[in-house]
Amino acid sequence: MERTFTNEARRAQIVRAAIDTIAELGYTKASFARITERAGLSSPRMISYHFKDKDDLIHQILHEVFNQAAEQINSRMGQEETAAGRLRAYLEANMEFLRGHPQEMAALTEIGPHLRDEGGEPYSSQSAQEGSVRGLEGILAEGRSSGEFRDLDTHSVAVMIRAAVDTAARRLRGEPGLDFEAYTRELVAVFTRATRPE
Repeated sequence: MERTFTNEARRAQIVRAAIDTIAELGYTKASFARITERAGLSSPRMISYHFKDKDDLIHQILHEVFNQAAEQINSRMGQEETAAGRLRAYLEANMEFLRGHPQEMAALTEIGPHLRDEGGEPYSSQSAQEGSVRGLEGILAEGRSSGEFRDLDTHSVAVMIRAAVDTAARRLRGEPGLDFEAYTRELVAVFTRATRPE
């Protein structure tokens, strides 16, 4: 299918409707018929024209949300000149993205257990986090080399940081609610102290 401005706009409209439908109804109830209704389209065939199946649509959602998050987080980190500054920016930007995109986070939480790789095997949270963990390891290794951080185990600390971010995402819509400003403040304080030279 040729990627024209009109086609891209329609694909974006469908992705937005799919995110909102999955966030509201859950993954299993988010049929093409429901997404069609939310998008204001005339027929589910409109979705099938742009996406070969539900998996194709889901992967487009993941692609778009992860790219948006990476752009926001990398932009904030790029403004910092030190490893400590980049770590703080990473934590703060992650929390800002979560707080600013509750529907996307709810949809991803619903999608997660249903994701399959090309071989049909379920994705694990570990494999999904691996890129972020490696990026964090790089920041931590840089800070350790420069003396900004203590002699820490970069992989272990990176896994802990990623787990703290993911926990906030899971609690975004839960009860009782999470005070994101307080969580962000404490998150930064905890890992600032945890990485500080002894």
